Amino acid sequence: MSEIPGIDRSNVTAWLASNVAGAQAPFEFDLIEGGRSNLTYRVADAVGHRYVLRRPPLGHVLATAHDMSREHRIISAVGSTGVPVPPTLGVCTDEAVNGAPFYVMGFVDGVVLDHPDKGAALSAESKRQIAHDLIDVLADLHAVDVDAVGLGDLARRDGYVERQVKRWTRQWADSRTRDLPAIDDVAALLAASIPEQQGTVIAHGDYRLGNCLTDLERGRIAAVLDWELCTLGDPLADLGYLGVYWASPDGDGRRPNDPTGAGGFPSYGELVSRYAERTGRDVSRIEYYVAFSAFRLAVISEGVYARYVNGAMGDAIDPELLESFRSAVEDLAVGALTTLREGLGT
Repeated sequence: MSEIPGIDRSNVTAWLASNVAGAQAPFEFDLIEGGRSNLTYRVADAVGHRYVLRRPPLGHVLATAHDMSREHRIISAVGSTGVPVPPTLGVCTDEAVNGAPFYVMGFVDGVVLDHPDKGAALSAESKRQIAHDLIDVLADLHAVDVDAVGLGDLARRDGYVERQVKRWTRQWADSRTRDLPAIDDVAALLAASIPEQQGTVIAHGDYRLGNCLTDLERGRIAAVLDWELCTLGDPLADLGYLGVYWASPDGDGRRPNDPTGAGGFPSYGELVSRYAERTGRDVSRIEYYVAFSAFRLAVISEGVYARYVNGAMGDAIDPELLESFRSAVEDLAVGALTTLREGLGT
């Protein structure tokens, strides 16, 4: 059997057989997703059971940025509610087993809608059903009692946006590779006009169709994935983040990794209204949260761009990839400034 990067086949096999009920060796491992984020593997056992294993990226990483126990804890807690997530089956914190902690979930069938081409293949009715269910699942997530599911101590509850604006403003100062006045203007406007936080919820942090498994036959979200950025926070931050990705019904191709660029999906305004109806929250300042999310994503993209430029990502640099990060920062910054000024009436 060939070696799989990130998997100690012998040790992980023994752990799975001992700790996951019904799992039978031998196991086959297949890397689903790698890169800068956590590594995700599809695992199949000798009798056809399927699982998913998650571990941190290879190499030196910050433990706090890739905390497997925390991620496992969150998904386990959310799984006790009606919010669709993969079932958690076990977590290993002994690094002697696989060189890093990991956890195991049940495999969920579904399609990751992460490209306009995948959106183009859907019927108009499927697009409507999927979009509505995406919002309904978000509303259900934000209705979860954080204390009742044992997540009340996950993070600070108050001042989420204020702390985030300060954090990403500092991060921009540390990672910027050029002057970009739009970013500085956005940071100042965000800091000067922070809305009052409407309660404390489980905030996913990266909520979009590309981070969900979708059941295309039923037009429903089968499972919400990628909880590594999850925290306690302002519910409208998740809704605003979705607005950074969501294209107009005509399809404006805002983000290349989102299916709504194909067109034909309900408008973002329709989704915001549906969320307001489901939750009773005031969404009158949603433009602020869209701008805040675009600002945050711009700073993150600049950080990736800076690491490439400084050689931290290796010597082989794809010029097109490098330019895509650079231009994304500029597009997000300008978009954030435009949205914020429109929302503030300036």
